[in-house]
Amino acid sequence: MRALLVVNPAATTTSARTRDVLIHALASEMKLEAVTTEYRGHARDLGRRAADSDDIDLVVALGGDGTVNEVVNGLLHRGPDPEGLPKLAVVPGGSTNVFARALGLPNDAVEATGAILDALENRTERTVGLGLAAGTPGTEDEAAPERWFTFCAGLGFDAGVVGRVEQKRETGKRSTHALYVRQVVRQFLNDAHRRHGTITLEEPGREPVTDLALSIVCNTAPWTYLGNRPVYASPKASFDTALDVLGLKRLSTPAVALYGTQLLTSSPEKGPRGKHAVSRHDLTDFTLHSKVPLPFQMDGDHLGLRTSVTFTGVRRALRVIV
Repeated sequence: MRALLVVNPAATTTSARTRDVLIHALASEMKLEAVTTEYRGHARDLGRRAADSDDIDLVVALGGDGTVNEVVNGLLHRGPDPEGLPKLAVVPGGSTNVFARALGLPNDAVEATGAILDALENRTERTVGLGLAAGTPGTEDEAAPERWFTFCAGLGFDAGVVGRVEQKRETGKRSTHALYVRQVVRQFLNDAHRRHGTITLEEPGREPVTDLALSIVCNTAPWTYLGNRPVYASPKASFDTALDVLGLKRLSTPAVALYGTQLLTSSPEKGPRGKHAVSRHDLTDFTLHSKVPLPFQMDGDHLGLRTSVTFTGVRRALRVIV
């Protein structure tokens, strides 16, 4: 097997020595080319190169969810082709590693490498669905390029939190769960639209849902992790179905206390619920519009402000080693 290993040297939870050990372990079982990313978007370029190659069978992403997202977008730059494209394997190296953990991989890079080598030996893999987001035709965001996501996207409150965390990381702060919690509080105190939502959910064949203050799109469950605790925004979301949506119409102090508690105590059987909560399961096509520009994120990567995003749930988009 010929494989390309994409290594993010800034991965939060792996040292240079650990990365060297993992590279040697993988190289002992396959013909491996290891490339260290040097700029934002480099992992996407490497994924594209692998997709266009005739002799790469596997791409291994060593890094966090952002690295995985870039690799996936490179691999799928011409669209899904599960049988024709290289397979993907993920070695978690970020602070949260939602995609890898949702696949059932260990959150430790060394253990995950062992699991991947076992899966290759036993020829075990699965084909997963992915989400695709693009600017809505006929809106000011129609020129926004299509982009794939592996586990979640968000327009509004949660994307604002992601943006605040990125700003802190650019000043040298480490990506920790405490950092995220602090930015949640600051976003809550400064969000001008949390009491009167500006987002409308439109889906074919149903009445629009208006005045959402928060909208989270899930491609799998859990939505995220707080340490070792999984958090389920849409418990029914799965790599085997299309997309799920959680919308909240109110983010007042009592509502945040209620829904925050429900998220922290969520489970595969029970997520946020109540008169201000809107849940949708297995949606193939839908659009989120906002009356004002709001922060937008995909797989934990802040992408700026958007007013309208069209989503597509694509089943069986990519083969993954698990």
